Amino acid sequence: MTSDRVSSLGAEEDDTALAYYDDDDLEAFSVAGLGCEDGVPGFSDSLNGDVKPRILLMGLRRSGKSSIQKVVFHKMSPNETLFLESTNKICREDVSSSSFVSFQIWDFPGQIDFFDPSFDYEMIFIGTGALIFVIDSQDDYVEALSRLHLTVTRAYKVNPDIHFEVFIHKVDGLSDDHKIEKQRDIHKRANDDLADTGLERIHLSFYLTSIYDHSIFEAFSKVVQKLIPQLPTLENLLNIFISNSGIEKAFLFDVVSKIYIATDSSPVDMQTYELCCDMIDVVIDISCIYGLENNEAGLPYDKESMAIIHLNNTTVMYLKEVTKFLAMVCFLRKESFDRKDSRHPVPDAAKQPQNIIEPPPCFTG
Repeated sequence: MTSDRVSSLGAEEDDTALAYYDDDDLEAFSVAGLGCEDGVPGFSDSLNGDVKPRILLMGLRRSGKSSIQKVVFHKMSPNETLFLESTNKICREDVSSSSFVSFQIWDFPGQIDFFDPSFDYEMIFIGTGALIFVIDSQDDYVEALSRLHLTVTRAYKVNPDIHFEVFIHKVDGLSDDHKIEKQRDIHKRANDDLADTGLERIHLSFYLTSIYDHSIFEAFSKVVQKLIPQLPTLENLLNIFISNSGIEKAFLFDVVSKIYIATDSSPVDMQTYELCCDMIDVVIDISCIYGLENNEAGLPYDKESMAIIHLNNTTVMYLKEVTKFLAMVCFLRKESFDRKDSRHPVPDAAKQPQNIIEPPPCFTG
């Protein structure tokens, strides 16, 4: 159950800007490498011709860009990222976990100056759906804010439809008060810089992130959701779903990356999100150990997969497979879980004992 993984592109670091690229990179930035679907520019995958949104990971050196990518999409332990070498070439990764999560991530080296005349930076931004700029919160971020301003203003002129996301990263070493103070300061400085150049219409979204907790997964979820055209429909369906059942909160998760594709309109708190991620990990780990080896595509997670966890606060968590890559994770009270649905009486013939596991009543009909 793996998605297409990283293709590392580029030659070894050289004195010229083009040393960061190999032939595949240059072709990707050419006009032929760009597709257009419904009038929206996008990246045309060389293998299947599909147009996928492109997410750019940018920031200064050692800000944590590669660590984020490895932890979110490669299940690398946060402690293992301490041994990652500094990125010296552009790395492209295809994420094709499901029909809803289909995009490319481009990880840019922090020392690269893609505004160098040798680069055609317009070709970089024209097919981009989101630009994530990572700022190290534990370092002096004056230079980072300057680079952020330059990057955002140049990118906006090329493609005003880009979503600009700022990850204030490595906040695990800060107190709660210090986190809020850092976020407020960075937010004010970045927006003041835009206002000074008459570009206050550019919207920047800010997230406090760390690879040592689930904040990085939640932040990436919010970024990816902006690239999903079906998001309003999915949210509406989830709202209808919970309003006609005893469910209090519902998520649609990509089980590979633990990015939630959509949720209902009620607020998301970190503890609830962490419980969902932990439940998915448990289900996948057990499936990998005890799942059938000869099932479809060799995936232990299939259409029969489901799990129920009773928490000690009378809350029940319910996970059910939607597709081989998507899962619905729901929260409901024990009394709602146990309640029989009187609107759908069971026929007499069906009341006979059978060797089946009855699904929870709130999911029937």
